[in-house]
Amino acid sequence: MAVARKDLDSDGQPGSDHIGRLRRSARDVDELIGLCKGLAADGRINDSEATFLNDWLRLSSEAKDEWPGDILYARMQEFLVDGRIDDREERELLDLLIKVSGGNAAKLNAASLSAGLPVTTPLPTLEFQGRTFCFTGKFVFGSRDRCEGEVVARGGGVQDSVTKSLDFLVIGVVGSRDWLHSSFGRKIEKAVTLRKAGATLAIIPEEHFVSTIRS
Repeated sequence: MAVARKDLDSDGQPGSDHIGRLRRSARDVDELIGLCKGLAADGRINDSEATFLNDWLRLSSEAKDEWPGDILYARMQEFLVDGRIDDREERELLDLLIKVSGGNAAKLNAASLSAGLPVTTPLPTLEFQGRTFCFTGKFVFGSRDRCEGEVVARGGGVQDSVTKSLDFLVIGVVGSRDWLHSSFGRKIEKAVTLRKAGATLAIIPEEHFVSTIRS
């Protein structure tokens, strides 16, 4: 017996509640990106600004639970664990806000990335044990070392270059639309060439990687 999906109505179409939730989510993510842009405009982030952003995310459940708000909120908890941000945390937070506000909401969405990037479709299920990962680009989630650490902690391996033995190439979402004109685009080009030659490696966007490790 089939189980009815809660987001569909009796005719199998998206229900009004589901559509309304999607609209609220898109609106809040747009507002979040604008907020990040405004906070980063003067090149400084103070304690009160950081606290304001954290409180806004905490109260805006639609943005907090969606990409990239979920990642930003998690990082804010790290930055404000003692109620303030030091110089290092300010630099990291400012860099993160610039990354998040570097494009519009569509550029931070994995589905739209597939239109401009040679992303593997459908996106594969990620396995870590015994699999190898390579990272290229800039990541909203954190530094490349942090991303690689998540792989190693799950029994996977990381490598700096794209080879036939690679399983997954993860593309950082920041600036991805300009990959053809970026230095990190060479890794993507090589991965595409190897894939056309029969290699089984998958090219995936950052959001898919992060959603997997957070599930």
